[in-house]
Amino acid sequence: MTEGNFTDYIKIHAASGKGGKGSVHLHREKYITKGGPDGGDGGRGGHVILKGDKNMWTLFHLKFKRHFKAEHGGAGSSGRSTGKDGKDVYIPVPLGTIVRDSETNEILFEITEDGQEIVLLEGGKGGRGNWHFKSATNQTPRYAQPGIDGQEGWFQLELKLLADVGLVGFPNAGKSTLLAALTSAKPKIADYAFTTLKPNLGIVKYRDYQTFVIADIPGIIEGAAEGKGLGHRFLRHIERNSILLFMVPADSDDIAKEYEILLNELKKHNPELLDKERLLAISKSDLLDDELIEEIEKELPKDIQHLFISSVTQQGLTSLKDELWKMLNA
Repeated sequence: MTEGNFTDYIKIHAASGKGGKGSVHLHREKYITKGGPDGGDGGRGGHVILKGDKNMWTLFHLKFKRHFKAEHGGAGSSGRSTGKDGKDVYIPVPLGTIVRDSETNEILFEITEDGQEIVLLEGGKGGRGNWHFKSATNQTPRYAQPGIDGQEGWFQLELKLLADVGLVGFPNAGKSTLLAALTSAKPKIADYAFTTLKPNLGIVKYRDYQTFVIADIPGIIEGAAEGKGLGHRFLRHIERNSILLFMVPADSDDIAKEYEILLNELKKHNPELLDKERLLAISKSDLLDDELIEEIEKELPKDIQHLFISSVTQQGLTSLKDELWKMLNA
């Protein structure tokens, strides 16, 4: 998937169908001139339904089709025949999609399972036919109920990526290079900050044909929790990752300080993120010799396990995959 095709926020308009009107009909056939009312009920209007699809990773398919309208219900007919129900409209979305009301910004629900269906807007009920209104004092009612109107509104769809491992680091920490080295993903890689502007996903192949999903999230800057840089646009993706892999380059002035800044930004955005499993990877370690590695290790934070890796020379990548797999299956 190219970066331009990744869409994690979209606004759609949806309208459910109106219920069909009830029928006003009096039964007539040969030898029965006054058979009484037999008008059937109207069919219900079509629903608008969101459905989870595990094979989708983006909301890009909704970028050019933002209006969805379900069919109206059919009118009732004679012989107490109920009208046809309006056809439902299904909107497929990737797992991790959150739906908000556009006016109130209230979270309505979220789709987290493949095949999960949630009715966004219910179709209107069909009106009752005139046979319902027959009574001892009114044996030939000549009226029926109209169908109930459908609903409509604007909704915000936001995607929080469902990945096993999320890469957390400052711009140019080597996250995209690591993703390319571990998976078959082809993220944009360059030697300047903010190369990655949209999250990238890759599948890491492990032993015995087992796999796990890793997400390269745009780099954090200090103040991201307040909306600086790409702010909340990427921080929300981190919320759904099982493990946070912090990446700090070996040529950083102060590795421990960079790690603390990253941790602090996550804490300000959502304190619950600190409850996730964490691992620290010192990237670009091909620049270091054994003596420098020993010196750096003395200054690293003691409350997190660390590994020295190099995506270019493949140094430490097997150990990294082993450790991530162990953490995922702990």
